[in-house]
Amino acid sequence: MLEDNRTMDPTDNTAGITNHTLPPLTPSTLYLVATPIGNLEDITLRALRTLRECDVVAAEDTRRTGQLLKHFGIAKPLLSYFQFNEARRSEQIIERLRRGEKVALVTDAGSPGISDPGERVVKAAIAAGFRVEPVPGPSALVAALTASGLPTQEFHFIGFLPHKQGQRRKRLERLKSFAGTLVLYESPYRVEKLLVELNELFSGRQVVLAREVTKKFEEYLRGTAAELLEVLRKRSLKGEFVVLVAGEAEEY
Repeated sequence: MLEDNRTMDPTDNTAGITNHTLPPLTPSTLYLVATPIGNLEDITLRALRTLRECDVVAAEDTRRTGQLLKHFGIAKPLLSYFQFNEARRSEQIIERLRRGEKVALVTDAGSPGISDPGERVVKAAIAAGFRVEPVPGPSALVAALTASGLPTQEFHFIGFLPHKQGQRRKRLERLKSFAGTLVLYESPYRVEKLLVELNELFSGRQVVLAREVTKKFEEYLRGTAAELLEVLRKRSLKGEFVVLVAGEAEEY
């Protein structure tokens, strides 16, 4: 449990900024709160304060978010907000903002709107004239990219590829000429299939599999798609993956 920073000495600069010196949350504001992608120590002090001071937390999975809030000693009303009720819930969130409420939006892990629900309600809030404020924090995309060893000055984030083979292949074909690093998300059930596709379309390029980022069994596997396929055939790899592919004509 994190120590309540209101007990810290306000004259001690090493203790950080105390709660009573910080401005209160702004009414009628949608706060996009990034949450840990695995390691709970990665939550920020600002995220904790926002969750403590908001009026309601809109969550992709209320059970999972409830466990997170309980871990940090926070009790707040929860409103489910996920892929299949986005339209209806967006309207309800906008109505809450009209009443002056402070709404925190969270997903299961990471930043709302990045391969997770959030984009629809952000657009709706902006269109209705309400303030939207990000509370940045953990991101599998950024964590894996910076640790990959591949170029970071230019990259293209794809997220999850389509499940259908024809659509996946067309998407990958369009990405072949991109000069920067490609970043994808993939499940353990389709990572081998993805490596087969990368071996066909991106043969010889450096590929990095970032597995279980920030978690106990975090691992980075580096090599060509063909080399990584050999690894997968010798051992089972579990967990969620960030897959990074070197851009066209990159040399190592």
